[in-house]
Amino acid sequence: GNGIFAQMEKAGIDFHDLHYAFLTHGHTDHILGMIWVVRRIAQMVYAGDYEGTFVVYGHDEAIEMLSTFCHLAIPERFMKYLGSRMFFVTVSDGEEWNAAGCRLTAFDIGSTKTKQYGFAAILPDGRKLVCLGDEPYNGNNRTLVADADWLMSEAFCLYAHAEVFKPYEKHHSTAKDAGRLAAELHARNLLLYHTEDRNLDIRAEAYAAEAAQHFDGKIVVPDDLQTIIL
Repeated sequence: GNGIFAQMEKAGIDFHDLHYAFLTHGHTDHILGMIWVVRRIAQMVYAGDYEGTFVVYGHDEAIEMLSTFCHLAIPERFMKYLGSRMFFVTVSDGEEWNAAGCRLTAFDIGSTKTKQYGFAAILPDGRKLVCLGDEPYNGNNRTLVADADWLMSEAFCLYAHAEVFKPYEKHHSTAKDAGRLAAELHARNLLLYHTEDRNLDIRAEAYAAEAAQHFDGKIVVPDDLQTIIL
């Protein structure tokens, strides 16, 4: 929700510099924040305080939800800029496009729940960053995600705590699974996210140690708002 404003400020991200976003899926913890972002940028456009355009990419269902919610919740004086200064762009499975100096490819992660996309991005320096979404890896996407310089994988909990958090029942992975996956896909660096939050005091060390049993590259388990230099 609107908590994204505080998070953006703490992270030092200025809305004036925000021009592209990727909406992976329509779960409330993803789409509600995007509605507030759209509103803020539309207000800035209305006030003559924003240069350029703002584009949100996503699959058809996510973009339809975002458009519907925005039209219902945001005043028309702001939404009138949709199609001229703001754009909601539907991308399909395997589609490629350029944004922010990167070459991106969207892919359907094959979610067993809500339709969800991940993406592979070729960064300006030629390295590849892959976001697998917040469910387990789908082997159908191997060609797109293999050999990543940075692999972003969900790790809901430690495998050692699987009986407590039951990740597989929730269609999630463990740090052990993510480590095995990174090794299998020949990734160079592994970033773990979408974790449970009951063990924050030991999370970074414990998750990295479990993943490292199977992966010998760099492993990052970030704290909230931590900046990571790629």
